[in-house]
Amino acid sequence: MSIVKRQRGRPKSQFRESSAGTLQSLDRALGILTAVSRADRAKLTDLSLSIGVPTATTHRILTTLQKHGFVAFDDEHQDWVIGIEAYRTGISFMNRTGLNAISRPVMRQLMEQTGETANLAIPDGAEVVFVEQVETQNPIRAFFARGTRTSMHASGTGKAILSALPPERVRKLLLGAGLTSFTEKTLVTPDALFADLEQTDIRGWSFDQEERHAGMSCIGAVIYDEHADPVAGVSISGPSSRFEAQRVPTLGATVAKAAHEITSLIGGCMPCRKTTDSIQTEVPNSTGAQAT
Repeated sequence: MSIVKRQRGRPKSQFRESSAGTLQSLDRALGILTAVSRADRAKLTDLSLSIGVPTATTHRILTTLQKHGFVAFDDEHQDWVIGIEAYRTGISFMNRTGLNAISRPVMRQLMEQTGETANLAIPDGAEVVFVEQVETQNPIRAFFARGTRTSMHASGTGKAILSALPPERVRKLLLGAGLTSFTEKTLVTPDALFADLEQTDIRGWSFDQEERHAGMSCIGAVIYDEHADPVAGVSISGPSSRFEAQRVPTLGATVAKAAHEITSLIGGCMPCRKTTDSIQTEVPNSTGAQAT
């Protein structure tokens, strides 16, 4: 009768020797996350081939990352893109480099020139997420904590970004999110919103006149990346009493200039002026009914 000698210590690792000291599943997930970020957007099969992981495994990893907000699936283009949680995780890095750090001196100057709080926001679906702010010293002022979200159609930066998107992209975003009413001045009909976006595109800055918060107004402009795509928005916000009609155009030009400066500093470029394409205005209202 043979006696099998029992091995002492921990059982043999299931991971390959080449990956000793690492978790293979985590290593693969981070590799896929890095690949998506470097590609900007990528197809499932391309990701699978680029990192040498089977398609089924790659899809499971992407689905897990999507569940936690680190990647997102673009239904329109059928490819994978970086999610908002990837930003939140790296916010400490962005505080010392990248968009936030580059924008902050310009935002401080904008605050000093206008006397109003300057904000920086990035798009996430039909919303914008505030990622930086330089507060005015005025005792009555606007404040948005980092990570605060608001609907694009009721935001200065949001409307500025919408005005820079292709008409079909705008329509798709609004069909999915609807036009929720926040105040009596919120633009909740497609005709009113699209007319406002057209004016925003023509003059180069948006005007949120108490559309999100009663008594507060905001003026925003778009920041573009190296592909001339809208990547963020900069704005000023404060009490409506300080946004007098005769002062608004000057404030708008100042905000637009700040957006152009940040665009240049991050290596972005301004787009060619787009034509006023017709936008189909069938968008659900906040109750889910179709508004026209």
